[in-house]
Amino acid sequence: MSYILGIVVLLLDIWAVMNIFGSSASALAKVLWTIGIIALPVVGFIAWFLVGPKSRTALA
Repeated sequence: MSYILGIVVLLLDIWAVMNIFGSSASALAKVLWTIGIIALPVVGFIAWFLVGPKSRTALA
C-alpha cells in the first residue's frame, strides 16, 4: 500500500516541476523550486502549491 503513496507523490512532483518550467518565473527561481521539490518531495510540493510560481495560463 505504501508504494501507491510513493507513486502518487512522484506523479505530483513531476506535475509540479512541469508547471514550474511552464511558469513565467525567473530561471533562478525555477531551478531553486525544482531543487526544493527534488530534495524534499512532500514538503517541497506543498510549499510550491501554496506559494510557488503559477503557470502562464490561468485556470478559470
